[in-house]
Amino acid sequence: MILVTGGLGFIGSHTARALLDLGETCIVTAHRSARVPPFLQEALGTRLFVEPLEAADWSTWAEIGRRAAVTGIVHLAAGGLGAPDVLPDVRMNVYAILHGLEAAHAWGVRRFTIASSIGVYAGVAERPWREDMPLPMLGALPIETYKKVGELLSAYVGGATGLEVAHLRIAGVYGPLGRPDSRFVALPRLVHAAVRGEPADFAPPRRPAYAEDAMDLCHVRDCARAIALLQTVPTLHHHTYNVGSGRAATNAEVAAAIRRRIPDAVIRFSGERNPEAPGPFSLDIGRLRADTGYAPAFDIDAGVGDYVDWLRAGNER
Repeated sequence: MILVTGGLGFIGSHTARALLDLGETCIVTAHRSARVPPFLQEALGTRLFVEPLEAADWSTWAEIGRRAAVTGIVHLAAGGLGAPDVLPDVRMNVYAILHGLEAAHAWGVRRFTIASSIGVYAGVAERPWREDMPLPMLGALPIETYKKVGELLSAYVGGATGLEVAHLRIAGVYGPLGRPDSRFVALPRLVHAAVRGEPADFAPPRRPAYAEDAMDLCHVRDCARAIALLQTVPTLHHHTYNVGSGRAATNAEVAAAIRRRIPDAVIRFSGERNPEAPGPFSLDIGRLRADTGYAPAFDIDAGVGDYVDWLRAGNER
């Protein structure tokens, strides 16, 4: 039985589906919403179970442990990300990490995989980004800071207790159930606006989007399959893995993919190239490929097409 925290969220629900497809049984946790996506409903009550969880509240973890024999944890839930009141935000995030580790140790799980982010590489000049590169100690943004803290804490606890830990440095993820207003990835806003027949709005506080801005963009089903493989393969040779497509795609490529599905889409960028951009954000996924056999199923054209089709079918987040 694999516990997926944040398992009814964007990446979590697709990860649960990928685990089910590998023959696993899952518990997914509900926080803000207990709505089960259609692609999980056929397994509900037989191979998929929903449990409430406040990640920063140990009693809710303990209740899950009393009710189920959990053998693995995919920890995707976070306590908060950038709330106005900084100290409670920090407290929630750190407690969410510590309680996940405490549960993994108490329950004797085989492997604890924890979500990190491509954001931890901020300030690293060399590309593509590899897992063995030294990272700057400081974090300028909440997600960057909390993910670095999560990697440090889980690596320390794993080493001290014998818990097998895998950190997942996840790229820019997009696709069905994703938020249309991502702060860091222009693709979802471009796709949602095009389907509505509108130009995408990048007015402040959103970041401007430039045609040649580029980052590793990963379709959510590829991301989920990679996470499921990292949780279930018999042997991992590393503690940290990049999870992405393995290449940086430009906003111009995204726009071209949209126009192949919606020829009259109105797409406007702030310019060709951001003068302040540090360069393309690309991940080396060699470790992931070698240890799991993973290969992306969606390039940008197929991924954007799938996302457009899903929205046109009347689906929303």
